Amino acid sequence: MTVLDAHLVVERETFRLDVPLRIAAGEVVALLGPNGAGKTTALRALAGLRPLTAGHVTLDGLDLDRPGSRLWTPVERRRVGVVFQDYLLFPHLSALDNVAFGPRRRGLAKRDARAKAADWLKRMDLTDYAARKPRHLSGGQAQRVALARALAVEPTLLLLDEPLAALDARTRLDTRTELHTHLGEHAGATLLVTHDPLDALILADRLVIIEDGRVVQEGDAAAVTARPRTDYVARLVGLNLFRGHGDGHDVRVGADFPLAVADRVSGEVFAAFPPSAVALHPERPEGSARNTWPATVASVQHNGDNLRVRLDGPIPVAADVTPAAVAQLRLVPGREVWAAVKATQVRAYPV
Repeated sequence: MTVLDAHLVVERETFRLDVPLRIAAGEVVALLGPNGAGKTTALRALAGLRPLTAGHVTLDGLDLDRPGSRLWTPVERRRVGVVFQDYLLFPHLSALDNVAFGPRRRGLAKRDARAKAADWLKRMDLTDYAARKPRHLSGGQAQRVALARALAVEPTLLLLDEPLAALDARTRLDTRTELHTHLGEHAGATLLVTHDPLDALILADRLVIIEDGRVVQEGDAAAVTARPRTDYVARLVGLNLFRGHGDGHDVRVGADFPLAVADRVSGEVFAAFPPSAVALHPERPEGSARNTWPATVASVQHNGDNLRVRLDGPIPVAADVTPAAVAQLRLVPGREVWAAVKATQVRAYPV
């Protein structure tokens, strides 16, 4: 059952957001995109903090925003819960009263609202922190109080704006696991706005990726990671991506560079391969790799346990190599090497 049916059109100066969005009951959708793509604008429009220019927001069959009919519903009358990036807890209220605030605004008696808040804090394993002010809470505890406050109003739509961004790496790991559990128990629709692919892949059932105010790709994690359709998505999932013309087992990319691929293709296609598929050599290699070309090291950066080497040449690519390989090949900016990729490791698919 579709809970959120929206077409978000917001115009401001030189930017236009035009994003259709549907979320089912119990579904978690992650909205991803680079800075300036329109993620925050979309969230604010759904929350009622920014009116639409056109389009509509319909929640559980009820129109909340439809400019064509001069209809707009203010924030306090929307069954929407929001967890902001910085949580925005009321500094003068205890954790208990922060969570009770929403139910009180919805008309619940103070005693009943505090009882409801206490129940939510218990669910978040925060009973012992009910009397604490936000300044006496850790980052993870503050995040859970903010989530409890958003869920205490029993929202039909839950909006999460970079909910883990303010946490350190260890706290983020633990809190992500807890958040996954709580989202699984939420019966309504959830929209997670994030720039972190790991948060999206772990927490969301479906990804919607926007660039320059428009949807460029959507689907479940497996579909998006297997077949990225823009450079941003390719970087997000860690792939080298090229668009070119396919003929048989060859794809012409860049300035007419022939890239051998495993699939038989024809016409406009994408070709993709992971950085781990790129082998680097001090001289032109001999062997089975059909794709070899001279390249120049542009940069070397840490990437987990390995190092990511960015290469300039007939096609710009990223290669993941071990620290030992970097030392052995003396991979520093300006160093000339040969790159090789086996055709069997290059996936090709229609544009």
